[in-house]
Amino acid sequence: MAVLGWPLLLAALCSPVQLLRTTAMVLDNEVPLGQAAWLPEGRVTPVHLPEDCPRRFYFKLQKGTSRLSVTVIPCDVPIEWSLTATVLEDKLMKPHWTTKKSAPEIWWRHPGKAVKMHSNVGNAVDTYTGPAGAPDSVYIVKLQSREQDTRVSVYLQEGRGPLEVFPELPADSHVHVMGVGMSSVTLRWAPTPSILRLESGRTGYHYCVLVNRRHNYRGLCAALEAMRRERKMEKKNQQGAMSWPVLKGRQRKQRGSLPEDDGLPTFSVENTMRSPCVCRSKENVCTASELEPNKRYYFDVFVIDEPNGTSMAYAGTSARTHPEAKSLAGVSIRLREGEPREVVLRSSGPKSSRLLSFRPRGWPPRALLTLRGCGTQQVKLTVSSRGKVLAARTVAEDLAQVWLQGSPSYFVRLENTAPNESAVVEIQASSTYHRQAVPVLPATLKVRSFKKLRTCSSVTLAWHGTEERNLYCVYHRRLGDRQQTNRERCRTPESHSDTERAVCKYFQELNPQRTVTTATVSGLEPGTAYVFDVYMMRRFGIAVRYHRKTVHTRKDC
Repeated sequence: MAVLGWPLLLAALCSPVQLLRTTAMVLDNEVPLGQAAWLPEGRVTPVHLPEDCPRRFYFKLQKGTSRLSVTVIPCDVPIEWSLTATVLEDKLMKPHWTTKKSAPEIWWRHPGKAVKMHSNVGNAVDTYTGPAGAPDSVYIVKLQSREQDTRVSVYLQEGRGPLEVFPELPADSHVHVMGVGMSSVTLRWAPTPSILRLESGRTGYHYCVLVNRRHNYRGLCAALEAMRRERKMEKKNQQGAMSWPVLKGRQRKQRGSLPEDDGLPTFSVENTMRSPCVCRSKENVCTASELEPNKRYYFDVFVIDEPNGTSMAYAGTSARTHPEAKSLAGVSIRLREGEPREVVLRSSGPKSSRLLSFRPRGWPPRALLTLRGCGTQQVKLTVSSRGKVLAARTVAEDLAQVWLQGSPSYFVRLENTAPNESAVVEIQASSTYHRQAVPVLPATLKVRSFKKLRTCSSVTLAWHGTEERNLYCVYHRRLGDRQQTNRERCRTPESHSDTERAVCKYFQELNPQRTVTTATVSGLEPGTAYVFDVYMMRRFGIAVRYHRKTVHTRKDC
């Protein structure tokens, strides 16, 4: 009895039901009847698996079924599982099945021919797909955890074909690092065929990207358990080592008390992770931003099937952010996305040159720099990345565009070349990852007026547009109404009052030979000189400023 004491105690801990009548039957391959259960087909079954307490699930196949698939999804620790098919040798016992004894009990207590079909140990998703056993076979799925209490999900599917309730991974299921900066990492992965097959307007699948500082995870359940433990630790010591998005779901309260219906927790948009790609619909490109320089981060991508509550994990990756560059200490201006800025360069001294930085968004990392001088002074422009000069040119009053691509960050240096006069430069940086080339500028920036169309109260102007659709606005004022200050040398649409705006219109002409548009400004006074400013308002890059035009209205009509 002393030898059988521990197996009896273990069986009692695994199940609260009455022990078997004969202690000699409580061996390593015995199973308490309270733990026996039939495994349903076509449904993910969550299982609470106590430490060192094996669980067994039984199932039979429908007549005529030639193949089957059994998928086991571990959570946060490795598990042992096996699939066995058994046929009863004593067929006379079958009529004695009654409502008092379940089919698994009758089968388990009588000899049969067992054939082990599959076994595996590990913490990765494992699937057995193969031919079915004998027609009268009873199949057993045995699950066991040697390390700690955990959760497991089991899925049974009869017949051929892909696993219907799980998202399908592509042939290349690795997450690739496409760009690394000091505070950002851009990721890309092959799209799942499940999303590509979705009908238009149908939802249900989406990607989720998790970032942490420790290691990669083989499955979503393991990541959720790590987050749960991290939150518990943060409550104790008020400090955490990982940044995680907040996910809502049921949690285990104590050892051995996981609920049987504890399924996949659902993601919440609320998160503490400063990344724009945590649970971001169906895009397969992500830039994790606001990371710390010179730190290694681990990236995991999961494709979620929300209606079925299942997920599949891509093969995660890791990357170390770049250390802070020494030259970054001299950066005085950080260009913001799409925001125009005026940079004042003194004639001499340390402020005669300025260093700026810009990090484009999206993938591939493309950027458009738009610059122009606000006066007659010339300014030297140098663009570099990782110590390599990418562009160098002189910027004057005419608009200049610099197309950049292939680097996650850029440094822009502006230097005043005039020895005795300050210079003002207007600059704007925009991320244009969806464009293939630099935007087209008008063939000429001259504005024309027509004498035959000029009256005492109206003036007709004409100018060149582009093949792209843009908004054009015309501003006017009487000559001499206001003095031009140094500040007004940076002439922009914002420098005009609302009363000066005369006409705004959209224009596009696909034929390059016919990109000319006109506008008539009315309500003018006879015999008066007016100053006209025309701007092409673009979605990317600062507004294109045409050459200023002065026109007199007719005195006698």
